[in-house]
Amino acid sequence: MAQKILIIDDDKELCELIRKYDERANYSVHTVHSGSLGLHKVEENEYHLIILDVMLPEINGFSILSEIRKHNRTPVLMLTAKDTEDDKIKGFSIGADDYLTKPFSMNELMARAHSLIRRYTLLNSKTPDIILPIQLKGMIIDIENRAVLVSERAIDLTAKEFDLLYFLATHKGKVFTKKQLYSQVWKEDYAFDDSNIMSFISKLRKKIEPNPTQPFYIQTIRGVGYRFNQEATL
Repeated sequence: MAQKILIIDDDKELCELIRKYDERANYSVHTVHSGSLGLHKVEENEYHLIILDVMLPEINGFSILSEIRKHNRTPVLMLTAKDTEDDKIKGFSIGADDYLTKPFSMNELMARAHSLIRRYTLLNSKTPDIILPIQLKGMIIDIENRAVLVSERAIDLTAKEFDLLYFLATHKGKVFTKKQLYSQVWKEDYAFDDSNIMSFISKLRKKIEPNPTQPFYIQTIRGVGYRFNQEATL
């Protein structure tokens, strides 16, 4: 889908010239000649760049920019016939991304437009987050695939065993009571008695611990609960 540019300028000949250059670069272009129409277009459509003239009838470019910036972060390239520092400072303080002083070359306009659109596209591109495996001493917990390796050997865990291991491993060194573990992993009010939680931990230890009688990963804190060994960190 072509990237979209909105031009807001009362100079119809200039708008047509910019439109032709933009369309040659495979952009989709909308042009309007008043601020009120420009704001209406911004509300109706999603643009990759807005080219906005400062001197417009009815509403000036600064007021339009201020309205746009209330709800929209689309890059704005402002066009001005006055090469004054005060105007530029005012525009940048409101939220302009770049300025061009008339008259300007179309090559410079296109170069700046390309740069603003590329930056905006990169910042707003949505790529899936990559969840890295948890690397521990002798253990890898692959969150994406819900898989566990201990000493390079695949461990067959039930869904809740994996959830419990993952929860403890992501809170290394922190002690949890049996009730806290149940509420965090099962996401329910405490329904297990202490012996059932202990049995659940025991089964998990038999699968992951090199020596279940002397657990390295899941440690018992007498009279309190359990924690994942801080020393398991690489």
